[in-house]
Amino acid sequence: MTKGQIESKINEAISKFEIEQMGRGPEKIKTLIYQDLIIIRLQGFLSQSEKNLAETLEGVELIKKVRTALFEKSRISLENAIKSVVDVNVVSTHSDVSTKSGEKMIIVVVDKNLEETINS
Repeated sequence: MTKGQIESKINEAISKFEIEQMGRGPEKIKTLIYQDLIIIRLQGFLSQSEKNLAETLEGVELIKKVRTALFEKSRISLENAIKSVVDVNVVSTHSDVSTKSGEKMIIVVVDKNLEETINS
């Protein structure tokens, strides 16, 4: 598979993960592979209720706490979604939510330089 095909397959796997584990999928998803990093940007993933909550500081904090807890609880499923596309071991995963832009970033660190593997 090409780098673009792998990134597309990861998009599909992460979208499915978001729907199954978080309750809804993003409007847009973009994956970028860079060396041993898989960078996933999700846009339009906040529900209308979360958008309303995000209008106050307390609401923003609540959204971040809940989303972080949900992510941590389903981390293994996320890692398995990545592994279903590429043969890697996941070293670590990181996630953050922006209630201002309605974006979520997921960074996955893997045990090998995927760009070298793909280009071989």
